[in-house]
Amino acid sequence: MRSTSHRPVLLTRGLAVTAALALAALTACGGASTDGGAAAAPGQSGFNPPALKAATSVGAGEGQVNLVAWAGYAEDGSNDPKVDWVHPFEKATGCKVNTKVAGTSDEMVNLMKTGEYDAVSASGDASLRLIASGAAAPVNTDLVPNYKDVFDGLKLKPWNSVNGVAYGVPHGRGANLLMWRTDAVTPAPDSWGVVFDPASPYKGKVTAYDSPIYIADAALYLMSAKPELGIKNPYALDDAQFQAAVDLLKEQRQIVGEYWSDYTKEIQAFKGGDTVVGTTWQVIANLAKAEKAPVEVTLPKEGSTGWSDTWMVAADAKHPNCAYKWLDWIISPTANAQVAEWFGEAPANAKACEKTSDPSFCDTFHATDEEYFSKVRFWTTPIAQCLDGRADVKCKDYSEWTRAWTEIKG
Repeated sequence: MRSTSHRPVLLTRGLAVTAALALAALTACGGASTDGGAAAAPGQSGFNPPALKAATSVGAGEGQVNLVAWAGYAEDGSNDPKVDWVHPFEKATGCKVNTKVAGTSDEMVNLMKTGEYDAVSASGDASLRLIASGAAAPVNTDLVPNYKDVFDGLKLKPWNSVNGVAYGVPHGRGANLLMWRTDAVTPAPDSWGVVFDPASPYKGKVTAYDSPIYIADAALYLMSAKPELGIKNPYALDDAQFQAAVDLLKEQRQIVGEYWSDYTKEIQAFKGGDTVVGTTWQVIANLAKAEKAPVEVTLPKEGSTGWSDTWMVAADAKHPNCAYKWLDWIISPTANAQVAEWFGEAPANAKACEKTSDPSFCDTFHATDEEYFSKVRFWTTPIAQCLDGRADVKCKDYSEWTRAWTEIKG
């Protein structure tokens, strides 16, 4: 783990998406048959994106590449002179990197639709929208040599592929974990029930992630707490299942002291004792411990939600050769190790674990532990066609998730 002075520039995933989600294209694309979890089968039957072709070759670079990225994903030394994988790329390829940092997935989608950008580091709540709208093209992974070393658990998943066709290369992954103060919460919790129990002894000191996608956390908990609901995929909720998740979150609202999206605020809340239990990321726990907060984390017995970002190429990229060169560079062992350590996530390339400055980094972030990640349901855009394969009902799309989140928070 990097020193605490080298903190990530941005650790909010920016998923508090507004109601204007432009999911009409997704709604019209037909049903889907895959599970949204880490162990899901690849592809979605019935989801028919525009017929776009992947590149067949990569030629000389065009001299530049325009990226849309999360902060911390394309570091050029300006934030920390020791953290720079952009200038080495420019020197190796002749492709100057121009990066637009986006704060939300909505912003990423809108920027990619302008036609001014060549590639984007899309999260799972944006990738299907980019595919359905025709803004992102299929990616020929044969033209990305380092793709062969990407963990199999990240290849051809519902958030980065359609019907077995890759639409990008995986960047990394992380789980949403349960964190608690060891001096205040006893016994050590092993279930999300500790944050959903309306009679919780920790009322007012519970925290939850501030985003509509958090509805999936409630749904995941209900998969085991109320199996009669029949939830198979926390991103595929029919009317009754969705209402149950919303009702649970409205109950939880009474015990939540603060919703978080800024990692620094969560660290301070746990450090000061204003918060004693709630959802977090491994990197936040590491930083909180570095500041002497008495915290521990666990992947609860129900499993968890999580995130995996994908580098995607614009369908109308003006610099497609440089874009492909960037995709290969960012998942190369050295660069992928650098970005994983800087941001705080498990790398995508298995060989990156040999390149991290901290020999135990990949163990801390469970990079090679596929059994661990098999329990993680990665963020995937909810659409009207149920992602669990049901064709006899409609599921709630993300615009409805957003409206419900506003209602939940009051």
